[in-house]
Amino acid sequence: MENVILIVHLLLALGLIGVVLLQRSEGGGLGIGGGGAMSQRAPLTALGKLTWILAVAFIVTSITLTVISARNASGTSILDRLGTSAPASADAPAPGLDGIDPSALIPPPAADTDPDAPLVPRAD
Repeated sequence: MENVILIVHLLLALGLIGVVLLQRSEGGGLGIGGGGAMSQRAPLTALGKLTWILAVAFIVTSITLTVISARNASGTSILDRLGTSAPASADAPAPGLDGIDPSALIPPPAADTDPDAPLVPRAD
């Protein structure tokens, strides 16, 4: 059900964007300019009515998705979802290293090189 409402919500958003872009600009960007307090408002066109219908439907689907999401998440915590596994201790081997001694992964110190020289891998 949530997926159906989400798809309708996305279609409403795309439709609302399209309808708003199709409307004629009245030249008063952000309400600047225009006639003033005595000017009459133009009658609502079909695109204006469709914009209001899509906007109300968009808000209704937004609230519906919020309620559904809150119902699905009630009573659970993120910590509950992670499980009750204890954190790994420092002595435990890293995952994927079953049967390998961790000290075997550290290269032995080279006795014949200068301690200040950069380490270069050897093929012996």
